[in-house]
Order: sequence, then C-alpha cells, then structure tokens
Amino acid sequence: MPLKYKYANKQEIPAELQPFYVEREGAWLLDADGVVSQARLDEFRQNNIALTNQLKRFDGIDPDAVRQLADEKRKLEEAAQIKAGEVDKVVAARLKAELDKIHAPVVAERDALHGRLTAIQIDQAVVNEATKRGLRPTAITDITSRARMTFKLVDGVPQAFDGEKMRTGKDGVSPMTLAEWVDALVGDAPHLFEANAGSGAAGSGGGAAGNRSVKNPFRKESFNLTEQMKIQKTDPALAARLKAAA
Repeated sequence: MPLKYKYANKQEIPAELQPFYVEREGAWLLDADGVVSQARLDEFRQNNIALTNQLKRFDGIDPDAVRQLADEKRKLEEAAQIKAGEVDKVVAARLKAELDKIHAPVVAERDALHGRLTAIQIDQAVVNEATKRGLRPTAITDITSRARMTFKLVDGVPQAFDGEKMRTGKDGVSPMTLAEWVDALVGDAPHLFEANAGSGAAGSGGGAAGNRSVKNPFRKESFNLTEQMKIQKTDPALAARLKAAA
C-alpha cells in the first residue's frame, strides 16, 4: 500500500508509520526527499501555463527596439522639461537613475548576506540544542533543513512560525523556543537522535544524552509505565525531556 503524503493531524497516522511524518504548516507530511504534494504540482503546472501565455504576448517583439523607443521617449520628455524651465527636475531624475543603478546591486548583496547569516545562526542554534539531546551526526542536514522551514530571526533570536503566524510554546502564549521545538522532535522524529542499540529501552548507562527510547513511553500512543519508571530511575533528565515532548 503506498504511503499517504499528508494527514490533517497525527491521530490519523497509523502508529507504526508516525516516525516517518513531520509537522509542517499545520499538517503532518511524509518526511521524504524530493516529494511534493499534488496541490503543489498543480500549482507549478498552472504557473507554467500562465507564464507561457504571457510570453506569447511578446512573441515577435524586439527587446532592443523597445529599449531604444523608451530611451527616445525619455529624451523627448527631458527636452520638454528643459524647454519649460524645469532643468532641476531633469537633473534630479538623472541623478536618481544613476544612484538606483549603484544602489540596486548593493541592496541585493546585502539581502543575500543577511539570508546566509540567518541560515547560519539558525543552523548553529538548532544543532547546539539538538546535540544536547543526542542528535545523530548523520541527521544534521535533516534537522537544519526542518529548522530553516520553521524558524526566522526576530531581533536576532530564532522564532518559530507556521507560515506568517507565530508558533506558540507550551503555555500557548509565548513564542516556541528552540529547546521546545527540539524536545518535540525527540518524540516525533526519534530517528534523528541516538537510540539505545540494545533492548530499545532508554538508559542502561549513566544518563548520557544519547540513551533514549525510540518510542516515547510518556506519549499516549506508546504509553508504557514500566519504561517510564526505568527511564526516571536511570536518566531523570531524559525522562523530563520525554515528558515535555509527550
């Protein structure tokens, strides 16, 4: 049976398939590379059709001839202004045009640098936070990609959004923190984090961040009182994080 791409809420996802889905933009989507929804494909198709129709309107038009006509029009307008004694306006318009030519690439470069800096800051912050919880080295690309789709820098601080709407934390009022977001991933995407390779239970060691259950025993769908007691005894910090993510 093919995997369904999208579910409206997590309760609809079969329990054994939940690790393969992630929450994005208010829905649960299949976490797979190169997969897009049918709605997105239809949108791309419609955009391509619209673009093709627009290009047909300009079929046979010479761009150089259009630029030449625009230049001649500008010169005629300037001549009319000079004749009317509005030399200052002509000079101001020419100066603005030259400044725009200089300013545009500077603005573009600034925006590009800001975008790269934002991505770096978000990447570093989420990796630092997730490493405390046993992030697998092979999952760095995955988790930073998820973070970039969720977080934006607001006053220099990463803040989670659903589209243009701020995502709130546990109290339902304050902005969700990176720590809360990573804690949720511990339960929702356990394959990103180190798991105990033995029995699957979290913690036979001395409380290392990497020892954790693949399934969160505090969650409703994987509730297990025995595992809860075992984790609380061997790794209280992990137990607290799993409770928070439940």
